[in-house]
Amino acid sequence: MLRTHNCGELRAALAGEQVRLAGWVHHKRHHGGVLFIDLRDRYGRTQLTFKPESKALFERAEKIGHETVIAIDGTVTVRPAEARNPELPTGEIEVIVERMEILSAAETPPFVIEDEVNASEETRLKYRYLDLRRPEMQSATILRSHANRVTRDFLFAEGFLEIETATLVRSTPEGARDFLVPSRLQNGKFYALPQSPQVYKQLLMIAGFDRYFQLARCYRDEDLRADRQLEFTQIDIEMSFVDETDVLDLAERLLARLMSDLCGVNIKLPLPRIPFEEAMLRYGSDKPDLRFGLEIHDLSEIVKMSGFQVFTSAVESGGAVRAICVPGGAALSRKQIDELTAKAVKFGAKGLAQTKFEGGVFTGGIAKFLSENEMAGISGEFHPAEGSIILFVADSIATCERVLGALRLDLANQLDLIPKGSWEAHFVVDFPMFEVEEETGRLVARHHAFTQPKPEDVHLLETDPAKVRARAYDLVLNGYEIAGGSIRTHSSELLACVLRVIELTEDKAREKFGFLLDAMKYGAPPHGGIAFGYDRMMMLFAGRSSIRDVIVFPKTTAGQSLMDNCPNTVDAEQLSELGIKFDEGKIDR
Repeated sequence: MLRTHNCGELRAALAGEQVRLAGWVHHKRHHGGVLFIDLRDRYGRTQLTFKPESKALFERAEKIGHETVIAIDGTVTVRPAEARNPELPTGEIEVIVERMEILSAAETPPFVIEDEVNASEETRLKYRYLDLRRPEMQSATILRSHANRVTRDFLFAEGFLEIETATLVRSTPEGARDFLVPSRLQNGKFYALPQSPQVYKQLLMIAGFDRYFQLARCYRDEDLRADRQLEFTQIDIEMSFVDETDVLDLAERLLARLMSDLCGVNIKLPLPRIPFEEAMLRYGSDKPDLRFGLEIHDLSEIVKMSGFQVFTSAVESGGAVRAICVPGGAALSRKQIDELTAKAVKFGAKGLAQTKFEGGVFTGGIAKFLSENEMAGISGEFHPAEGSIILFVADSIATCERVLGALRLDLANQLDLIPKGSWEAHFVVDFPMFEVEEETGRLVARHHAFTQPKPEDVHLLETDPAKVRARAYDLVLNGYEIAGGSIRTHSSELLACVLRVIELTEDKAREKFGFLLDAMKYGAPPHGGIAFGYDRMMMLFAGRSSIRDVIVFPKTTAGQSLMDNCPNTVDAEQLSELGIKFDEGKIDR
């Protein structure tokens, strides 16, 4: 064997034993004529001691570079009390080295393999295999592996089957661009990489596999950000003969199990269920962060007759006046308020009105335009503490929601209002079934066409579809959407009504997913499911701010892998086999 133990398991109880270790040279230091090397593997670090009496061995060890891979034989010895390191599990012992073998010499790495690394993200991604040696990166990767096991154990105990679905699929509308794969055998035709296994898991329900899950790889050709990648993983779950209560119960228990086992955090169940409209009104977001206050209040009724024309005009035109009360905000400087106003304008507002609450009265800003009754009404809404500031937006309802939702998060971070180490999870439910597509102005499915409308709203499909709510739900953790799903439409007649609303003709529907429409003719059970955004959830559990830190080989925001330089070009022969000609940035078949 190249090793009898790993670098994290030796303890004082093994003193006197002969051991063989292997790993990477982490640190070297001389002290009192003795050479110490910290040997590292993914399990931990062990101090190796080289004594000058073994001259040849000592001199070889002196010349070893950092990150060189070595194997050693030696004797476990308890360190003197003053030399012990209480911060390391192996800090009580050292190994007196008697023999050493260099397994692989290393050049000087482009950055030090430490958590507090002084290197740009670009450099770290270029040398990702070195970045992954750092303890915090290894910890995040190990955490993810443990999450895989916990997820599988939980779902197997719930009677689920793990079933893999195809990764070369038909292109179907999922809300983002597909990655297309040209077929050599069927020249001129393309596969798509799945944006999710949505259609396939519904087919599995029709096939009679009533409890399915998969740690599914998904692909979406979309613009990237800190919590989004071109390829990502979902915990994909589907169940037959269920309603929302069954799916939400399973999802929250899975989340509770993961948080307990991986983070040592116990969340109280059942989780709150917040209707979409309430979430948008109170927090300006369909994934609200509830770890702090700063709730939004609608003041339209209170100020609709105000002497402040901006307010009255907004209400008269069908908009709203909404506001947040910021404790301690009266201390904000003029410059800080101007910066908040600029942010409000950036998010679409025409401006940002404000007044402070000091000495038991409203002062400054728009206070001079408010009547006694209006001040009393605003005070009754917020019950402001001394030294608060109230920030108002008067505009369309959508603009009020967007602007105040963004300012609420910005102020929470700026004023340090989010309690450290806090966790808050809830469901958002009763989403609108449809939304208006900006480019065309027509209604489209907010989630997907197979989401089932709420039974009490079905009659509105033909008369007022914009008011139809969906049997859809999202799971939100600390302001991040970490899971989403719906109860699916299993009735061909109801599906036909939905397709008419989104103006998807029968021919077009059959072209896109005719195989699923055919399958529904042969007895589709009521079914629904949910998919967890696995990378985003791991990011939160690991305490990181980017999902790139919990994916071993991620892409940059430009969609590139700096390590292996992809995407890259392919030679003309490969393109010819696929029937593709590349000409001035255009691809012709």
